[in-house]
Amino acid sequence: MTEHAAIRTDTDDHVATVWLHRPHRHNAWTGRMHAEFRVAMDELERDETIRVVIVTGTPPAFCVGGDSDALAQHAASGGYDTGLPPEPARPGRHVRPEYDDDFAWLLGYRTPVIAAVNGAAAGVGLALALFCDLRFGAAPAKLTTAAPKLGLPAEYGMSWILPRLVGVARANDLLLSGRIVTVAETESWGLWNGVAADGDGALASAHEYAELLVTTTGPNAVSTTKAQIAHDLHRHDAAASVRDSKQLLDEAMATAEYREGVAALRERRAPNF
Repeated sequence: MTEHAAIRTDTDDHVATVWLHRPHRHNAWTGRMHAEFRVAMDELERDETIRVVIVTGTPPAFCVGGDSDALAQHAASGGYDTGLPPEPARPGRHVRPEYDDDFAWLLGYRTPVIAAVNGAAAGVGLALALFCDLRFGAAPAKLTTAAPKLGLPAEYGMSWILPRLVGVARANDLLLSGRIVTVAETESWGLWNGVAADGDGALASAHEYAELLVTTTGPNAVSTTKAQIAHDLHRHDAAASVRDSKQLLDEAMATAEYREGVAALRERRAPNF
């Protein structure tokens, strides 16, 4: 793996953990962090041994949004600059054109991506968590879209993803007001796959779920199902979804993964995927 300054990566068997790593700034987002995050995620996606990626922040925060110095530079220049190099790494891209932009590429990513929101998540940090496939949060962690309090519109596709997760009324509340809520307050909103007492618990829950996927599910099945879910978010055609699923079932039934799953079922044992 490439060495980074604002990102660190750990791997354990088939699970990778990517840490947003600027703890002295509560992991505030910068162009460098953005570029390094994409490089790390691209390398992990290419590693066929990795089956789940967990994204979290070096304590005490997940990511408090754009770094204030970077925000000041935007104000001075009168425009937005992602800070990315001309040819950034492109994980999860070129699957469908609907996914070809920042954070939307997570919809096309090969493996499930789990957010362990171990502390405050604001602005772009919240957007990153929302585009992950699953989320585990620390109950006291503070959340805010932040943008309207800075005189900005909804950023990084939150106006697309948030209503799909929590419904239009709650999305309007958070996006229009930018008010601060906690993970505990939003536990029943559909944002969270689990809520823990603290940041360590949120990360542990994410790892526990990742281990569940690694030990009990077929990697090709999970990758294909993740893609099906993302694709179906972009169309309103139930029959097309059924037709695609039948084609994918036909293809899957010719694989060793499927034969092992059936054998394990018939032999009443855990599958060895």
